[in-house]
Amino acid sequence: MRKISAVLVLLFFLSISTTGAAKAEKILFIPHDDRPISYRETVEVIEATGCEMIVPPKDLLGNAIRPGNSDELWKWFKENAPAAKAAVVSADSLLYGGLIPSRKHEIPEEVLNARLENFEKIRNENRRLKIYVFDSLMRTPQQGTKGDIEEPEYYVQYGADIFNFTRLADKKEFSGWTNGEEKTFRTLEKKIPPEILKDWFERRFKNLAATKKIMDFTKSGVADYMILGRDDNAPLSQTHRENREILFYAGEINLPETKFQSLPGIDEFNILLLNRAINEITGEIPEVCVVYNEGVGGNTVPAFSDEKISDSIDAAIKIAGGSKIENPDKADFVLLVNTDKHGETFYAHNPYPSAEEFKPILHLSNSSDNFAKLVKHYVKEGYPVGIADINFANGSDNALMIFLKDQKLLFKLKSYSGWNTATNSAGFALGTGIAARKMSKSEKNKLLTVRFLEDWIYQANVRTIVGKEIFKNFGDPSIYYQLGDKLSFAESRNNFLMREFARKNFPKEDFVHHFTIKNPWLRMFECEIIFDGDRN
Repeated sequence: MRKISAVLVLLFFLSISTTGAAKAEKILFIPHDDRPISYRETVEVIEATGCEMIVPPKDLLGNAIRPGNSDELWKWFKENAPAAKAAVVSADSLLYGGLIPSRKHEIPEEVLNARLENFEKIRNENRRLKIYVFDSLMRTPQQGTKGDIEEPEYYVQYGADIFNFTRLADKKEFSGWTNGEEKTFRTLEKKIPPEILKDWFERRFKNLAATKKIMDFTKSGVADYMILGRDDNAPLSQTHRENREILFYAGEINLPETKFQSLPGIDEFNILLLNRAINEITGEIPEVCVVYNEGVGGNTVPAFSDEKISDSIDAAIKIAGGSKIENPDKADFVLLVNTDKHGETFYAHNPYPSAEEFKPILHLSNSSDNFAKLVKHYVKEGYPVGIADINFANGSDNALMIFLKDQKLLFKLKSYSGWNTATNSAGFALGTGIAARKMSKSEKNKLLTVRFLEDWIYQANVRTIVGKEIFKNFGDPSIYYQLGDKLSFAESRNNFLMREFARKNFPKEDFVHHFTIKNPWLRMFECEIIFDGDRN
């Protein structure tokens, strides 16, 4: 691990001598909603390092059925900022009430502008506070799904058309149309009702204007650092198109990469920025070595992204305040990335709910076999290893996890993540792995347990099994996304299957067995794991 220059370290110690050492360890955090991964699970990682977190009351944050209270969040931010050394805050929460409300809101531009002015007010009242902001470009899903709460209702019917319409608009600007594409574009333009396109684009224009204002604040020093996420993106889409505009604007105002980055993902940014805050407080620059599986490896462009995974991970290391190195012998953390040999992303355990029998892939493919041997080698050599398990979208590689369990390697890892998209999982594994050097073994193992239960047992197995049971029992697959009065059925089945799975796969780890599973967002997509004795 490298240290920041002696001058900066001296300045840091002079700073804490006047403000108090305890104050230097406090970080204020406003997530973009109250999902377990966004809020509780991220906070638990940082608290395991010994850092004191200042977090807002949960009822101020957005959840599955209502947006957060942005005005009260600003009030809370202003009241608690003086106690913190750094603040990691979600612009989506502070402006729109959360990540999902940012995609559906009808907030007037004058209200957004008034909320934006609060950044300047907080900066003027807290000159020494480091302010790190994470924001999002609105996503462009390739289709709508019945029951999905994350887009306007019309996206169910017109989502695929909107995606293809904007994909062609992006292609025209980016590389030009080929034969027949202009005709397709005009057909789609006529097919989508004009009031729907107006609603969809006007919201994006308002959000884009707000993002540019935060970029201005970052340039002027109101914010110290900003990252912008492109969630559920594609190489050609409206999100990709808007990102070109954002990068052009960053160049126009001379906003350097040392203060601003735009990259795929969003849910992982909180833990990366919290690491950055810790590393800048302590004057440390953790050194990270990244090793990819054989084949396409780092050149893989995973699903829901518009760039190579190596570019995303390199950017994530910078966001966390780290430095990438090639030699694992000198690394503070080694991230092993499980990609498919041919660069594919698989969906075997995440189909749309149906009556078809679920058959998990339990035998190592050639790609997974090579990666399993890679993990075994690096752990045996004593390296501080973490795994970004991105072979499958939204869930672990079952065959890999069985191998790691049988080889007794699971709890020899420093971090693991395979819970969602490739960028989400890689970023969370990276952030947890960098933080793990400050954790006790028991704290590290408890965090690993959460990931094994959630990413492997739930995401890659139980939620698909229960989703199919819901379809067989109730006939409507959209219940998977809005459980409603079927919540008790889902949670009962989740708990039974999860506990059975844990009993069979972790027979000697007693602490793994005493937990309860909840679906706090009233859908099957994510779960919350509550260990006996933990706060809910």
